[in-house]
Amino acid sequence: MNKDLVAIFEYLEREKGIKRDVVIQAIEESLQTAARKSVKNVGDVTVQINAKTGDIEVLTQKEIVEKVEYPEEEISLEDAKELEPNSEVGQWLEIVVTPHDFGRIAAQAARQVISQKLRGAERDVIYEEYRHRSGEIISGTIKRFVRGRNIIVDLGKVEAILPERHYPKTERYHIGEKLQALLLEVRDTDNGGAEVILSRSHPDFVAQLFTLEVPELSDGIVTIEKIVRDAGYRTKMAVKSYDLKVDPVGTCVGVRGTRIKNIIRELNNEKIDIIPYSEDQVQLLENTLSPIEIQKLKSNDKVFIVVNDEDYPAVIGKRGMNARLIGQLIEKEIEVQKLSEYQKLVTVQMAELADNKDLEELDQPLKVEGLSNLLLETLISSEFDTIRKIAETPPADLTKAVPGVNYYDLADKILEQIHNKRD
Repeated sequence: MNKDLVAIFEYLEREKGIKRDVVIQAIEESLQTAARKSVKNVGDVTVQINAKTGDIEVLTQKEIVEKVEYPEEEISLEDAKELEPNSEVGQWLEIVVTPHDFGRIAAQAARQVISQKLRGAERDVIYEEYRHRSGEIISGTIKRFVRGRNIIVDLGKVEAILPERHYPKTERYHIGEKLQALLLEVRDTDNGGAEVILSRSHPDFVAQLFTLEVPELSDGIVTIEKIVRDAGYRTKMAVKSYDLKVDPVGTCVGVRGTRIKNIIRELNNEKIDIIPYSEDQVQLLENTLSPIEIQKLKSNDKVFIVVNDEDYPAVIGKRGMNARLIGQLIEKEIEVQKLSEYQKLVTVQMAELADNKDLEELDQPLKVEGLSNLLLETLISSEFDTIRKIAETPPADLTKAVPGVNYYDLADKILEQIHNKRD
């Protein structure tokens, strides 16, 4: 036990920065209670630990008297002289009363105290070194796996945890492997310690990788205005330049893609889309979809867009991921429809409208909100002077009769006008 204690003292001083006298004092205080229960027929006791040897002694003080009346507090002169030859009546003698089995009790108490001190020391180290570094990228070595796929990462003086929910499902790790991660937060634990939480799935992890790779970002010439991510699959990042001579997208990509390639490699080939930022929601949406052209767009509680049939798979993406990320980027839910499906739907709705015999507006002189006067006059002069006549005419026939008219735009305006008046 003695050698073990000394070794522990040295380890705590060297590796954890805990002073030996602090540990010794804590163990001595912890052993006081145990000593009172273990030692009989004595009053107050104290525990002393030799810092160099690790030897533990339980001590009590007794007054030297001629005749003992209170054994817990007194010792006879005869017995005292056996311990200390120069003893005299009236003096107080310090007596060693260490029980035979006290080593076992001391070992258990020492383990508990050391464990508490370790947690406290690590908590202090964690808060001192890491609480102000949230949002930074730090490096460590994978030490072990706990509770399924949660990962313990050795940062040097302390260990951090990379929870399963905080790294992409596509990534696989091995013990001893080095990794980079975002320091997400430092939080208290139930046992009085603290733990560093890491993340490789948070969008800010990608943002910080770019900041390390692109000097213009760290200098504030270029900024990341928005970033969204489906970790392991795709990231979309909207960037802005505060210098007209600096292209924000090209700056982040680098010459021949050198900068972005390094980040893609770190992210295990995750796709990254870099987009020019715009405060205008529609413009940002168009930038995000470029070079795909939006054929039709409506925006209210959510954004509804129509794209060419061949562009639809690219806009939606695998499992709807691309459309979902676009929605997160513009902060609105997005609904995408193929142009052919949209045209079929409009044609059916116009046919249903033509069959409505009770709606008087259909037979009134033509008036369509949002339609130019020139196109309105052209329709009327071509004998399409009511909404019903337009609704009864197939798209191809109307386009042939009135050159330059976009049937679906016209039909959409009519349907929206009818819908608004019904509401």
